[in-house]
Amino acid sequence: MPGCVVNVSSLAGVRPVGSSIPHAGSKAALNHTTRLIAATLGPDVRINAVAPGLVDTPWTADVAEVVMGLVRSEDVTGEVVVVDGGLGLRGPGVRLLARGTVCA
Repeated sequence: MPGCVVNVSSLAGVRPVGSSIPHAGSKAALNHTTRLIAATLGPDVRINAVAPGLVDTPWTADVAEVVMGLVRSEDVTGEVVVVDGGLGLRGPGVRLLARGTVCA
């Protein structure tokens, strides 16, 4: 039976956001390691990561859904999936105050 690993990373490991350089650096390393191990062990073992950011939703449920989707999928490996409600698309320095309300 094939194996599956889903690492939990952070938006800070994908984009230069946040104020903790050690946190961002360690999550970026986790993302890179996810891809390296996926390339080495795939397709027998699928390795993916989920990278939650700050979202104004019950994000734990959203992240759990993405994790379960990665576990169920037989064809996805080496991916880092960002779950941040699209906030990362708005650029640095933008924060979500309430659902749909953006403050620059």
